[in-house]
Amino acid sequence: MVVEALLNPFKAEKKPWEMFFLGFLYTSIGIIISLWIFRNEASLIMVFMITIAALPIFYNTVKMEESKDMMMDSETSILREHNKAISFFMYMFIGITIACAVWYTFLPTSITNSLFDKQTGTIQAINHQVTGNVIYNVSIFWKIFFNNFKVMAFSILFSFVYGAGAIFILVWNATVIGAAIGNFIRSNISSYTSSFGLLEAGNYFHVVSLGLLKYSIHGIPEIAAYFYGGLAGGILSVALIRKHFRSEKFLMVMKDFSEMTLIGVGFLIAAAFLEVYVTHILF
Repeated sequence: MVVEALLNPFKAEKKPWEMFFLGFLYTSIGIIISLWIFRNEASLIMVFMITIAALPIFYNTVKMEESKDMMMDSETSILREHNKAISFFMYMFIGITIACAVWYTFLPTSITNSLFDKQTGTIQAINHQVTGNVIYNVSIFWKIFFNNFKVMAFSILFSFVYGAGAIFILVWNATVIGAAIGNFIRSNISSYTSSFGLLEAGNYFHVVSLGLLKYSIHGIPEIAAYFYGGLAGGILSVALIRKHFRSEKFLMVMKDFSEMTLIGVGFLIAAAFLEVYVTHILF
């Protein structure tokens, strides 16, 4: 597989920013293939194509991180090593998100309606849940938190059962956020052009920056939580497959699993707070 050979976990840890371009490449290839062959179901086929491309490096990373649990004794050192993996996964996620936003912004409306059909439906459902004066509504905070916690739980479960199954959930969320950013940019560009005529470069970058900022404020900690959950479930799965539960080091694996899960929950609380009390004030 050509795209699989472009990068491996060892290289990714040294140059995590390269994962951004790999994520962008995976997404662009997935979008082109889904529109070319499966246009009627492109919104889901695109997610599967990106997932298939990203699966090898995700699974190889999970195996590498589980090996670190078996070799290292300090939990602080282990978490520091895991953070390297989370870092380049985040770069890949951002690459997928930006690619979706770019394609959404520049493709004709008729194509984007087909390409991001399922994602648009999800965005509309989310918007209906958070309408109204949510700034002082604590129940909305907990609703968002538990919805996100459910996604993280599925990330853990999918990684535990399928080894690296969480990558599907993460790619799906990346396409949803990318479609939301693209829709925001496209709508505001239309507003500028209708009001002031030709859109100036300064206004264009202003719109793009606002679109990225609106969803990155709460999106980054939220996705980090999913990656921590996915990595935790994957490490536990690999440890069981390798029969490391017979080893004395398995206690370290379980401790690592618990700590990464708790870190993920902490990120979810921060993400819910930012979404309810910060994003809605700014936007």
